[in-house]
Amino acid sequence: MRIVSYNVNGIRAAMRKEFLNWLEQVQPDVLCLQETKANYHQIDTQLIEDMGYYHFWNSARKKGYSGVSIWTRKKPIRVVYGAQNPNLLGEGRIIQVDFENISIISVYVPSATNMDRLGYKMQFCQHFAQHIEDLTSKGHNLVISGDYNICHQAIDIHDPVRLANVSGFLPEEREWLDNFIHTTPLVDSFRAVNTQPHQYTWWSYRANARNNNKGWRIDYQLISPSLEAYLQRSIHLPDAMHSDHCPTLIELQLPDSE
Repeated sequence: MRIVSYNVNGIRAAMRKEFLNWLEQVQPDVLCLQETKANYHQIDTQLIEDMGYYHFWNSARKKGYSGVSIWTRKKPIRVVYGAQNPNLLGEGRIIQVDFENISIISVYVPSATNMDRLGYKMQFCQHFAQHIEDLTSKGHNLVISGDYNICHQAIDIHDPVRLANVSGFLPEEREWLDNFIHTTPLVDSFRAVNTQPHQYTWWSYRANARNNNKGWRIDYQLISPSLEAYLQRSIHLPDAMHSDHCPTLIELQLPDSE
């Protein structure tokens, strides 16, 4: 199973940049999107279906904002839009598809441009952690793909000293992500196979940041420890240029039932 996760920073804009041609080349079995900024009726979904994908959308109530989606070649047993916790509803930040032995989530954690928004972000993170703990306790094998808007460690950001007080690398954000990974528990699929520095997934549009690789690693595919033995590959795809993010890709060699 090949799973790609991508913050597209607007699916309509990405599709105008040959996104579907790129997708045809990459051939994921499951595609998790974040920051779609659209309702499904604003998209020519026939193009998606013609490529052989079922597609599911959880859009924000606010137009042109946030939104997540999952496209999958295999029809899921169940689709969950958002989460039961009311604190996780309204902004189109979570969607989940369930198969026989695996559940895949696309999540878009809020960014924080001011202290009020930081408070909301941390509340979202706490509620989301509880949601994932509940799923884990019920025996779900999870892949949690998305834009977490947090760099975990100093290796994940191009200037950890100068950016230490910038949201996305604040101590409380990093502490939450560290606890989320280690106490749930989860495996950072990328760091399980690649411990090299300068591996980023987001670059500012300013100051030629992408060409200079002045980036942040804020996009993750976290997996249940039960799936680590099946992990064949976990990479970034920095050549994809539809967004200020790049996609992440994992491959799982699952048992024949999947």
